[in-house]
Amino acid sequence: MENRRIFEHVDVEFTYDDLVTETTDNGRKYVIDKENKLPSITTVLQILTRAAIAAWRKRVGEEEANKIMRQASGRGTDVHKIIEDYIDNVEDFDAGYFPHIIDNFMDLKPIIDERIGKIYAQEQPLYSTHLGVAGRVDCVAEFDGKLSIIDFKTSRKRKTRSKCYNYFMQEAGYAVMWEERTGMPITQLVTIMAVDHEDPIVFVEHRDEWIGKLQETIEQYNQENPK
Repeated sequence: MENRRIFEHVDVEFTYDDLVTETTDNGRKYVIDKENKLPSITTVLQILTRAAIAAWRKRVGEEEANKIMRQASGRGTDVHKIIEDYIDNVEDFDAGYFPHIIDNFMDLKPIIDERIGKIYAQEQPLYSTHLGVAGRVDCVAEFDGKLSIIDFKTSRKRKTRSKCYNYFMQEAGYAVMWEERTGMPITQLVTIMAVDHEDPIVFVEHRDEWIGKLQETIEQYNQENPK
């Protein structure tokens, strides 16, 4: 691909290479050590949308709902992967993808090229003993010159800010996890979203606006799922 950027990567050391996950009756958990398993932050935040998702499934029917969710999951995975490879400076990062995946990437490419700076991590597993959750962050990088948690999203329809609160809470959690694991504080949260047939959306938030809401949700999850 012509006019591609080469990204500078910063080496950040972690005391672990990866984290093993387990699927339980209460959702996915990350194994920190033999006696410590933390729920996925994605699993925790799902309690905020379960009623709306259940109502939507009832409205459209289980078969159609499953089809839509499979398609959305597949597209999200592919868009994340092409972005990850592009930022990792992989030569043939765009080989083998369907046109709609390339279209989503090309919509986001100007934002990635112009606003993302040095790369500190991609798909890095993280955890916080303070919050009691774990997860895998999309990207930690400079955005508009400021170290940020960056989350890439795809959507069939344009989303308002009020529809993205879960994203901001998740990113706030990653910011806390990152600081615990590296000692580097991050306060800026960035959501970059590809929208079908429309211009992409960028939301820039502050960690401290969302961490309290996240803690309330974690507390609710723990009450519903006692150890």
